[in-house]
Amino acid sequence: MNKDLHVLQRRLGIRFRKPALLKQAFTHSSYVNEHRMEARQDNERLEYLGDAVLELAVSDYLFHTYPERPEGELTKLRASIVCEPSLVGFAERLEFGAFVLLGKGEELTGGRTRPALLADVFESFVGALYLDQGFEAAQSFLREHMFAHLPELGKPRIADYKTQLQEHIQQLGQGPLDYRIVEERGPAHEREFVAEVYAADGRLLGAGAGRSKKEAEQQAASQALAAMGVPIG
Repeated sequence: MNKDLHVLQRRLGIRFRKPALLKQAFTHSSYVNEHRMEARQDNERLEYLGDAVLELAVSDYLFHTYPERPEGELTKLRASIVCEPSLVGFAERLEFGAFVLLGKGEELTGGRTRPALLADVFESFVGALYLDQGFEAAQSFLREHMFAHLPELGKPRIADYKTQLQEHIQQLGQGPLDYRIVEERGPAHEREFVAEVYAADGRLLGAGAGRSKKEAEQQAASQALAAMGVPIG
């Protein structure tokens, strides 16, 4: 059962001028598909916007926090922050999963704690806050609930399986990787994607499935690392 969003606003000390934006940020597509009479919008467009706001806010934070670091290191640091495992951690800290509106099927299959869903909701919330109150408000939220907790993470580890695979391939002196979504299956509210990752010479390195394209690509990269005997970390 999802919690009242008034509780979340009081906890965060944020009051939305347009409550509909906040509701949309926490509305999963599975809920919309099962409640068409409510004329709700899901959070996918807000997720898209929030991802861009996050990239800019984190880039700005790192640029001013580490003036001595070169572009390559800043890019790597940003990737370790704006990635699914990291965003899931921040979403869990704020208990965002408890506020999401889900369809019955998604609820029964544990969608409320699914990593991809939590990461998407965090991005959606940032996008909604940006639309409602502007970039400075989004930055303020991120300073308190993301940037203030980064030191706890210690030295940023490899951001994700895709990053680790790319670095391994570069060490071997091989060319860029090619990720392809080769299949989409299941109904719209329970969509599953299948991704494959290929080396520059066309060799299939790995395949994986997930509830989002990003999750499927991560699983493909993970399989490729395992097939190559590379420790995953």
